[in-house]
Amino acid sequence: MTTSPSTTTGTTLDRPGTAAVRAGWVLSGLEILFLLFDSVTKVLKLPMVVEATVKLGFPEYTVRAMGILLLIGIVLYAIPRTSVFGAVFVTAYLGGAVCANVRAEMPLLGYVLSPVYTAIALWLGLYLRSAALRRLVREGY
Repeated sequence: MTTSPSTTTGTTLDRPGTAAVRAGWVLSGLEILFLLFDSVTKVLKLPMVVEATVKLGFPEYTVRAMGILLLIGIVLYAIPRTSVFGAVFVTAYLGGAVCANVRAEMPLLGYVLSPVYTAIALWLGLYLRSAALRRLVREGY
């Protein structure tokens, strides 16, 4: 009995090509750098970051915790073995950013959707470089 390509694990459909893997790592690397910058500015509690966070309605003492949580998500995303969990973690964090921006009545395109674009790029980079994620998307769980 033979199995169809859609049910065989490790098929050629799952394995991204070299160009896709490179593009995925470039996109993921850019996302990691962008989010790392964001998290470090929060951990260091830079005045302009604290001011912006307080304007969104968060108390000042939460800024560093937000930066640490984001940093944890970035590290998980950067490690191939935990990258899917890291992407879920960071996506949840970005969902909170969308909610905070909506609550503060920020402009839709410049502020509210920015975390959505970031999450899309995060997942696209991971999809391009991860055979496991491709298999999951194609076959379901």
